[in-house]
Amino acid sequence: PVELALHVDGADRQDNFTTTFDPRDFSADRLPWVRRPKFLAIVASATLASMLARKANGHVDGFIVEGPTAGGHNAPPRGAMQMNDRGEPMYGERDIVDLSAIEALGRPFWLAGSYGRPEKVAEALAMGAAGVQVGTAFAFCEESGLKAEIRRRVVQMSRENAVDVKTDPVASPAGFPFKVLQLDDTLSNDEVYQRRRRVCDLGYLRHAYKREDGTLGWRCGAEDIDAFLRKGGTVEGTCGKKCVCNGLIANVGMPQIRRDGSAELPLLTSGDDAREVARFLPNEEILDYTAHDVVNALLAGIPMMPAEQQHQAFTK
Repeated sequence: PVELALHVDGADRQDNFTTTFDPRDFSADRLPWVRRPKFLAIVASATLASMLARKANGHVDGFIVEGPTAGGHNAPPRGAMQMNDRGEPMYGERDIVDLSAIEALGRPFWLAGSYGRPEKVAEALAMGAAGVQVGTAFAFCEESGLKAEIRRRVVQMSRENAVDVKTDPVASPAGFPFKVLQLDDTLSNDEVYQRRRRVCDLGYLRHAYKREDGTLGWRCGAEDIDAFLRKGGTVEGTCGKKCVCNGLIANVGMPQIRRDGSAELPLLTSGDDAREVARFLPNEEILDYTAHDVVNALLAGIPMMPAEQQHQAFTK
């Protein structure tokens, strides 16, 4: 059995909000034999990696060092938040990770954020990394699960050098900057977003808060504004918030259908490398490529280690 402390808005130090999990309850007392999974911490600074290596109450097996050009949620810039003329957070020298300090921790690490090119894979290995984490290149391949219409559209946009990815500092209810690929008929378009009825009925990014009676409640900045205010939230906490949960599920062709027959619209997240996914196409006559095409492209010119050597590199 395990227990994890919950971050609860409005809670005091003496409050003890926790979530617990007992695998025996979950599996009706029938437990399969399982091994402890590898714990790879996602970090955006050597300071955090060092703290985890020294203070985590379980062994950290390695690190994913993620930069601000990676898709999905990004770490906010260090220091005071500054915006460019598009309203995106500006990252600077303080956000460049000290990879020598990461390497000095003596644990394998992988680099993420615009490493979906063979020269970047080679660069990562030369800097001491065990490899790279690549998401965007695989997100638009045939096997990804993304709706074929969407991924082919983005691949065509990549061919035309027309892909635009914006780092939105407020869209995600999680509170972190969120990378959004700009497509007119999706929730990335502010006019389309404003027409959507605000509702939070999946709740994957809800925040816990302490009710007046001391019990635990849940709220989301993307839900109905009046409902959010009744739960003690502020109007500022709703500004620009988008329903990431429903958007991401619509991306893979499973949108919720509302009573009026309308379907939830996609909200496509992607790293900056979406601009270059057309490079993986096997020929100019199609808009589809496979995960196999991606792997072959990324490992072009990279000498492969024997399996035993790879294992030693990971477990060292």
